[in-house]
Amino acid sequence: MAHITNSVEYGIHCLLWLVDPASGQPSSRDLAELQGISPSFVAKIFPKLEKAGIVQAAEGVRGGYRLARAPADITVLDVVDAIEGNKPLFNCQEIRDRCAVFDDDAPTWATNGVCAIHAAMLRAEKAMRESLAQETLASIAAVVERKAPKSFPIEVRGWLNERTKGRASHRPIKPPGVP
Repeated sequence: MAHITNSVEYGIHCLLWLVDPASGQPSSRDLAELQGISPSFVAKIFPKLEKAGIVQAAEGVRGGYRLARAPADITVLDVVDAIEGNKPLFNCQEIRDRCAVFDDDAPTWATNGVCAIHAAMLRAEKAMRESLAQETLASIAAVVERKAPKSFPIEVRGWLNERTKGRASHRPIKPPGVP
């Protein structure tokens, strides 16, 4: 994970609204508009989440997304890796053998083993990945739920469900005989 981008933040925020099955199966557009973020940006995130087995897409006018696994079984690390890919935090350039005093012939002591800087970065990445693997959608949703007024999830559920109904009512009517 070279750098955790806005995509991860947006993805997790959207996934939190899928934790409650009563929110239906909102589209990526609905989830983006609910939060005031770019629908086209969010639309690029959800195929990655689907490919990783984090969400399932439902087809049709009322189609949208739902979690593919229980929220307690989806870690933040799962989401990061799905969206960003499992890239290293640090890419060591092995400059330790380029020191000018070595005259293009670095001694073994200078290049033997893993670069100390790279080793420190590997330890940091391991600690970060372990920490992210401990956090789940369920644990984050529980924190959000404690902070929000009791009426907030009900309001959001209603908003999302109205959007789903609205998509169905704006469905084009086909003339008879047209498949």
